[in-house]
Amino acid sequence: MNEITPEQLGPFLSGHFGPAETRLTRIGGGQSNPTFIVDHGARRMVLRKQPAGEILRGAHAIDREFRVMHALADTDVPVPRTVLFHQDPALLGTPFYLMDFVEGRVFSDCRLPELEPADRRAIYLSMVQTLARLHRVRPEAIGLSDFGRPGDYFARQLHRWTSQLEASSFAEDALLLALSRRLAQVQPPDDGLTSIAHGDFRLGNMLIHPTEPRVIAVLDWELSTIGHPLADLGFVAMPFHTSPDEYGGILGAETPGIPDEAEFFAAYRDILPQVPAPQPFHIAFALFRFAVIFVGIADRAKAGNAADPEAARYAPLAGRFAQRAWQVLEEGSGQG
Repeated sequence: MNEITPEQLGPFLSGHFGPAETRLTRIGGGQSNPTFIVDHGARRMVLRKQPAGEILRGAHAIDREFRVMHALADTDVPVPRTVLFHQDPALLGTPFYLMDFVEGRVFSDCRLPELEPADRRAIYLSMVQTLARLHRVRPEAIGLSDFGRPGDYFARQLHRWTSQLEASSFAEDALLLALSRRLAQVQPPDDGLTSIAHGDFRLGNMLIHPTEPRVIAVLDWELSTIGHPLADLGFVAMPFHTSPDEYGGILGAETPGIPDEAEFFAAYRDILPQVPAPQPFHIAFALFRFAVIFVGIADRAKAGNAADPEAARYAPLAGRFAQRAWQVLEEGSGQG
């Protein structure tokens, strides 16, 4: 059961913020952690909690979400202001945290069809520049030196996501398993680059200013860690390699205003020139990882624990993303 009630939460909030009426509104669209707008009197907040039921080890890490957003509060990376973290599951069935509500726009279709070309361009450039600013923050400077293990990031990530695949109902999927083996074979040597890695950095996890074409908050930090900047940069570039019916990509679509992939990467490197542009491996790895995320969504849908009641419709995308990853590797196989 992922729903919560004002009767459950209200007395807790009154104890922290003073007596007031509590109102809850479920926010749709997320596939992982149930999310609610919480109005307690005149104060508006957002509550994120773990889903009910059994969860994979390390998944739905809302404690990490809270910690990294709290640490980034005084940097130039836009994040919502955190309020409190509540570890005890007795109140709502799982741990949860509260953060300030940020008024903004969320776009799931990467073509941004409702916007003018100039605004499309500005949003894409703002998104990748925001990512560069995140990667420019040194973890030790904001108390996150122990937030993850530096070095060999892709090897560890390939092991992690392959293990999740093998533990899922897709464990016999030949295409996905073969892709994980291929990625392990073509993985570049570790170059020593490290950064705070968001882990799910994409347009759908950005809040865009209500009227201006710029990012005002980065959301959904549950996969964040100390990682490699090219993991996030490859991930945010996935729309260039997926079609509109594949989770809202832009491949093959008319998208005037949106910069091409080379200009997109150049805008990032204007801020962080020491980070090279992604290789085909980094794009294919991002596609593989998202394929396994779709696998997890499909399994939660079967178990009845998905945050989105229509989550089952995403199951076929695991195979589609795996096919796109193979295409990226094949097209890049002749490159140096």
